[in-house]
Amino acid sequence: MTLTKRDLVVRISEKTQLIQLDVLKVVQLTLKQIADALANGDKVELRNFGVFEVKTRKARIGRNPNSPEKDVPIPQRSVVKFKPGKDMRAAVLKIQPPARKKSP
Repeated sequence: MTLTKRDLVVRISEKTQLIQLDVLKVVQLTLKQIADALANGDKVELRNFGVFEVKTRKARIGRNPNSPEKDVPIPQRSVVKFKPGKDMRAAVLKIQPPARKKSP
């Protein structure tokens, strides 16, 4: 199952009895502030949730699986990394992975 922004707004609205439009504005503004901070190279730390930060990936040489004899240069670039907080990590660890099917 996927939790969408719309689902999030509906759930928050139901729990807080706030109008969905007001909740949507707050959620959208929150996400924009996080994105703007990351675009400025800042780290975003949300206690008990996690930390978003921008990391730089080094330039490297890749391989095209369709023509492995050719090198493909991959340039240096910035990416967003997320490190879950203690509470989230503990909650996710409780999830049981699906059982693997044995092949004959």
